[in-house]
Amino acid sequence: MPKRSAKTKQKKSFAFRIKMGDYEVELNGEHEEVVKTIKQLPSLMVDVYKAFEGSKPKTTATLTVKTAPAKKEIAVEKYPKIPHTKNCSEALLSVVATDWGKWRPHTVKELKEALKANGLRYPGRTLAGVLTSLVKKGKVRRWKTDAGYVYILAEEEILS
Repeated sequence: MPKRSAKTKQKKSFAFRIKMGDYEVELNGEHEEVVKTIKQLPSLMVDVYKAFEGSKPKTTATLTVKTAPAKKEIAVEKYPKIPHTKNCSEALLSVVATDWGKWRPHTVKELKEALKANGLRYPGRTLAGVLTSLVKKGKVRRWKTDAGYVYILAEEEILS
């Protein structure tokens, strides 16, 4: 008797992957099942966020920094006035503590210009080194953008 091969219909596996920020979720299964799950995704994402909440860093900040080409302006109007300081570190902290410094993050070049407007002249490398030191001490925050590293005063987290 010849063997009959029973043809079974194999269902193809389907995968869908989505990445949101630092998190990535992948759905695998049959096409119909994955599509049904995708339709339920808005309600499922609430549970996904709750699941990852414990692994999130305590403080997060999302800023979009756009820099426009510098226009020729009078330095007195553009940069803040700061009191006389003993050293570069104090001068930088004074600048970033002003409304101008808190308004948005600034590049080393912008901070150098602000100090120059106050009669303080420091080389860019000196400013970069002092800013790195202030970042390590937690007094200033830094991150990389298309315009280069930007700096802003680190605000103390209020513990509740």
